[in-house]
Amino acid sequence: MDPFKNRQWVVILIIISVGIIFSFRLFYIQVINKDWSDRASQITSKTENIQPPRGFIYDRNNQLLVGAETIYDIYIHPSIIKPKDSSAICKLFNLTNEDFQEIIKNASSGYNVPYKPSVFIESMTQQEHAKISPYLGQINAVFAKSKIDRGYPSQIAAHLLGYIRRIDENQFQNTKAQGDFFYTKNDFIGITGLEKQYELLLRGERGNINYLKDYAGNKIETINKKPPKPGKSLYTTLDIELQKLGEKLMANKIGSIVAIEPSSGEVLAMVSAPSYDPSSLTGRDFSDNFNGLKQNDSLKPLINRPVYNDKYRPGSIFKLVQALIALDDGVISTETGFSCNKNIIGCHNHEKPNNLTKAIKHSCNPYFFQVYKRLILKDNTKSVFQTSREGLAIWVQKIKSFGFGNLLGIDLPEEKSGFIPDVDFYDKWYGKKRWAFSTIYSNSIGEGEIGVSPIQMANLASIIANRGYYYTPHIIKRIADQNVLKKFKIKHSTCVDKKHFEVVVKAMNEVVNKGTGRNARIDSIEVCGKTGTVENKTFNDHSVFISFAPMNNPQIAIAVYVEYGTWGSKWAAPIASLMMESFIKGSLSKKSIEKANKISQAVILNPNTNFK
Repeated sequence: MDPFKNRQWVVILIIISVGIIFSFRLFYIQVINKDWSDRASQITSKTENIQPPRGFIYDRNNQLLVGAETIYDIYIHPSIIKPKDSSAICKLFNLTNEDFQEIIKNASSGYNVPYKPSVFIESMTQQEHAKISPYLGQINAVFAKSKIDRGYPSQIAAHLLGYIRRIDENQFQNTKAQGDFFYTKNDFIGITGLEKQYELLLRGERGNINYLKDYAGNKIETINKKPPKPGKSLYTTLDIELQKLGEKLMANKIGSIVAIEPSSGEVLAMVSAPSYDPSSLTGRDFSDNFNGLKQNDSLKPLINRPVYNDKYRPGSIFKLVQALIALDDGVISTETGFSCNKNIIGCHNHEKPNNLTKAIKHSCNPYFFQVYKRLILKDNTKSVFQTSREGLAIWVQKIKSFGFGNLLGIDLPEEKSGFIPDVDFYDKWYGKKRWAFSTIYSNSIGEGEIGVSPIQMANLASIIANRGYYYTPHIIKRIADQNVLKKFKIKHSTCVDKKHFEVVVKAMNEVVNKGTGRNARIDSIEVCGKTGTVENKTFNDHSVFISFAPMNNPQIAIAVYVEYGTWGSKWAAPIASLMMESFIKGSLSKKSIEKANKISQAVILNPNTNFK
């Protein structure tokens, strides 16, 4: 037997085995495993997403509130940096060698890889970019990409408009989990206000561009391009001039102003004080500015008080609701009188409240103590504990028909419902059948455990202006997708018959003309209002005022809340009158301008402000 022949077969078998292995590997790479085909595609072609321009936001008169401005991100490509580029980059961007090495490290680690460019300077302004743009072409490893950021021509309504920022990891993963694959990790997303509420409409639809590239990654031919669809613009209900005036009047103060058009529920102005310049939360200084605002715990400038603060006690403005419910329930009439007995609850000196109009005009506490008592203890055939439980349950339902204790449904995020104490609440607090009217009588004058938000106070003014109904307060007046606005066309009626509102309207007119709200009077306009002084046991009381005007053809309803402002007539009433005058007449008189300037200069930022 020839031994060389056996070796020949061994060699043949080895060659065949190697061929089979390579054939199987080639089949796996080309047919089964897509990684290499994808890699080949990346080498020869490239698809880039095109970010759509974000929709603009306008006021009710088509004046721009939120627009756009071009800014630039500066990218660096570590793998193509040449030795001579290092010093040029350091000189151009005023970097030390240590700074440069840190940039290269960051651009080559984590989410970044050295063979792809990554951002090392974010949000450079047009002026800053103009200074370096002539030199960028000399350094292949560094280039600029333009993008659109938010611009604020009037620098107002920061809380209502909201802000955007780069999407974080949690938001990115949450949107994907919800089946929304719009965002990349470099995209911006609405965080607060209208920017968040209408994010899906404002962001638009992404486009893309497909092109061929050579081995070095240079673009050589565009194959096709799908343009992006711009985001839809929002046309709001705000009056830009009224908003400016409101923010001026609330300068150096804590509180809010909410103005509504009663006939539609459109919000004309929404001021949260203290405020901030919305442009400060754009660009590369976003983090520093945001942290500076957030750390100001005593003033909480980032909170949108009109919808978020729902722990405000309404004070005497709540007496209007008590009166309306009592009239409708038949426990009082317009001519019902009570003595102003200061032994049962404190009050100030005024004429005898021998009818409802005088009681409202002078905001008599003992009078409304008796009104609330009749509502809660209407059935005297049972024990005072059982009667109080049943009376309170009925009262709560009627109060809620005025929008208290519920979300009104305004088109802003973070709205809170306020609080109307009910039977379950007092049962948990005191125990069943361990409380009665004598325990909860402070509710009669809007104190106690009641909590409301400023938007609910303004909505009450709208209800009375409309004589018994309201439309959901809202910020958007017009938008391409009209379906989102349908709910704002629905009329909501209270439990009180229309006929009972007229006496309250006339009484509110008396409050302004002859009572505690005289600081809200406007020449040639009949104003209806109600002051409120909300008790603050250890500090200055809070100044509250709700009103509407004109009396018989209401164009504006308003609520003003000035924390630590002491009396409703001191600050809230004149602020409301200036807002109403400006909106109805289109401008302020010379005398009113002087008053506005004086109010804007007043500083009320702490509990113990000393008024002169």
